[in-house]
Amino acid sequence: MNSIMNYTVKNKEIFIGLEDSKKTWKICARSNKVTVNEASMPAEYEILKNYFNNKFPGCTIHVIYEAGFRGFELHDQLKADGFDCIVTPPHTVTQEKTQRLKNDRIDCRRLAKNLESGDYHTCHVPDRKLREDRQISRLYDQLQHDITRECNRIRRTLEFHGLDNQFQAGSWYRSHYKKAYESITKMDISPSLKFDFNIMFNELFHLWELQKQVLNELNILAKSEAYKADVDLLRSAPGIGILTAIRLILEWGSLERFERKAAFSSFLGLIPSEYSSGETEHKGHITKQGNRLVRSWLIECSWRALKYDPVLLEKFNAVVRSSGSRKKAIVAVARKLANRLRFVLIHKTPYTIGLVH
Repeated sequence: MNSIMNYTVKNKEIFIGLEDSKKTWKICARSNKVTVNEASMPAEYEILKNYFNNKFPGCTIHVIYEAGFRGFELHDQLKADGFDCIVTPPHTVTQEKTQRLKNDRIDCRRLAKNLESGDYHTCHVPDRKLREDRQISRLYDQLQHDITRECNRIRRTLEFHGLDNQFQAGSWYRSHYKKAYESITKMDISPSLKFDFNIMFNELFHLWELQKQVLNELNILAKSEAYKADVDLLRSAPGIGILTAIRLILEWGSLERFERKAAFSSFLGLIPSEYSSGETEHKGHITKQGNRLVRSWLIECSWRALKYDPVLLEKFNAVVRSSGSRKKAIVAVARKLANRLRFVLIHKTPYTIGLVH
């Protein structure tokens, strides 16, 4: 461990800014608005814990770090050992207007300073079970990304070798890929090209099978004691099936932390951005600061829900009339639907068609 400022502080309140990277942690410690220690150390928890205990005996230690690739594991370790810990969203640390430099040491100083002044945002830290269950949902999306990539690779290879005109143009579904594979195995093409297609198609079929296994696991989670009641409540809403319901629950976590509708909409990134100067106020596109996948699920559900809920359809038509934009209208419906789903989960009452919350 390399200490840049080597002071030992006793019986004080210490504010630690920690800049997390794969191999190294940069530390800045402040107390009474003064930097009292700075250090660099290997990214190993026991070394960090010993540093705190040796440098700040008897002190109340508060730690802040930005959410990143390490997730919340460090948070859990610190809390388990009695240290106060805040996880802040990345890129939200206040930067002085005159400060144009950026590196890990400067960042950890900003973190410590903002923690001491109370000028920071916090990430909600879900419990370990929810985080681990959530990974199954995210694995489903990762596999979908890989499936799309493999499908595109097959289509491009067919085009490159002039074979695409032997197959259906436009969008392909799973049945089209299976028929294409059967046709290619019977084609009079070189062994090398046939081998190439065989590898690509079998990779695609393997990804489909893995995604099926993940889907089965999500269905098991949806029917488990931990989630079934909330899944059933969400499924009472139009346009929401069992897969969407369990995935929304896993991504949202506890909704009690959102005291107002606006806070929940902000979390989802479904509120318009705002630009104000003097007496002029302009609202722009949605902020998109929340979970992109959750937004896409809600918008997809909203299109389906329009067919069944007249209140949502009325909202959609009103926004279209005032803005002339169907895109803005469906975002407004998604925002309304999301807050109605929040009401359903918080109050443990099924969704009522045509009811205004």
